[in-house]
Amino acid sequence: MPESRRFAVSTLGMPGVPVAEAVTIATEHGCHGLEIRAHEDEAVHIGLTERESAQVRNRITDAGLEVACLAGYAKVCAPGPDGPVVAELRALIELAHRIGAPSIRVFPGGDGRPHDRIAAVLDDLRAAGLRLLLETHDSHPTGEAAVAVVEPFGEPALVAVLWDALHPWRSGEAPARTRAVLGDYLGYFQVKDAISAGDTTPVPPGQGAVPLGECAELLRSWSGWISLEWEKAWYPDIPGVATPLRAAAAWFHALDEPGTARCP
Repeated sequence: MPESRRFAVSTLGMPGVPVAEAVTIATEHGCHGLEIRAHEDEAVHIGLTERESAQVRNRITDAGLEVACLAGYAKVCAPGPDGPVVAELRALIELAHRIGAPSIRVFPGGDGRPHDRIAAVLDDLRAAGLRLLLETHDSHPTGEAAVAVVEPFGEPALVAVLWDALHPWRSGEAPARTRAVLGDYLGYFQVKDAISAGDTTPVPPGQGAVPLGECAELLRSWSGWISLEWEKAWYPDIPGVATPLRAAAAWFHALDEPGTARCP
């Protein structure tokens, strides 16, 4: 395994679960880190005080884990004025810095002009030692669309793309194409599976239609965070995170075994 390839689980799969319990679930399944969802309905949100942020960080690091990413909901391409988006980005950067996250996840979210908004926080990102990750999602679901937003900055260590395994594929972009167009701008990978391109109900990795075996072959030589995103917050009737997390962990560890690209 490349020395810096690490496995995490998103707290999106554990809605309402306290951080301490999420830490236990992650450690029991051999995770190296937690992807923390920053949302007003959860224990971690933009309004956390410095003391509360430190408590979150300590619960995670005391268990030997890292924060893989702070998953925020800012929409850098949203229509409307720049001010509220920039303010939300800065709040996410501050929270990420406090809890020890190396990056913030943001969404596209429309057909607006994101470059001025991202440019406005470049110095904030540098000062905090953070990277902004634009997820392949909603208005920009493919690698080609997402990289067009971040590439003009020319600093993949500062502004890059989070490759969500589902959305590029369901939008007609094959994994090989996604990997090729992202190049050095691939900053993070979310493993997930779904019933089909038309029915995105989550299923444990290996039980759906997303070509995760092909993704595995493309990621063998890549280093970075790989996280299970189990969307129980949006699909409350699906099972808990334990079964998909076991499947995702097996898929992750199979990356070290050439020729074993199939999910368990």
